[in-house]
Amino acid sequence: MARSFLIRDILLRIRLLTVKQKEPYLLFHSILGFYPRHIDLYELALRHKSTSIRSEDGILLNNERLEFLGDAVLSVLVSDILFHHFETKKEGFLTKTRASIVQRESLNKFAVALGLDKLIIATPTANTPHLSIYGNALEALIGAIYTDQGFGRCRQFLEKQIIARFIDLDGLAATNVNYKSTLLEQSQREKKPIRFETKEEYLDGRKIISFHAAVFQGNTLLGEGRGYSKKEAQQQASKQALEHKATPHEANMEEATEEKA
Repeated sequence: MARSFLIRDILLRIRLLTVKQKEPYLLFHSILGFYPRHIDLYELALRHKSTSIRSEDGILLNNERLEFLGDAVLSVLVSDILFHHFETKKEGFLTKTRASIVQRESLNKFAVALGLDKLIIATPTANTPHLSIYGNALEALIGAIYTDQGFGRCRQFLEKQIIARFIDLDGLAATNVNYKSTLLEQSQREKKPIRFETKEEYLDGRKIISFHAAVFQGNTLLGEGRGYSKKEAQQQASKQALEHKATPHEANMEEATEEKA
């Protein structure tokens, strides 16, 4: 496999000598670790639907179809990598670990680390982390790689450009805890119900940039968290609650009002 990739890369590099516009190929090489064959696929992968264009046949072109394909390829690749990396782990563990890697918040972060956020073509109102535009573009890029050079090249990109640089598989496995589920189970055992309050946070009064979550037991604030989705914010709040539940911070508004008075 490595030998075939090497030969392919040499041939693509030779072909690049005849290309007038070399900059796009060099740019994607810095992201992918190899040269594209069909540069138009990779450029399309970075075109959000808010800036769709029409082909000569009248077809609306954006990255949604490549995103659909890349999502499926990514799921299979991560499953295969985890299956072979954790030879003794059961299905439940593998499912949770895969979910933590391919969840939208993780893909957004990987995309930004690769620099895709600076290359995506989108209208200003669409270009916000809350809308998962970065993670979607990363999936579309994987779809472009698969269409252009096949499954093996997708695996190489995922292993070398993402996992090796941004993911500690063993560390991720050690911390792969569903904090919200753990907190709920604990509160049920103690027969002390908890509740979550989650709200959107805005920038300039209109763009949603994140969510804020707080978890309460009665009027006692157990923990707070923020994230680009309600799920992530509630997980962070639950984690804080579990860490500090022994000495919770009281958030009784009535008592606070009386103390101020």
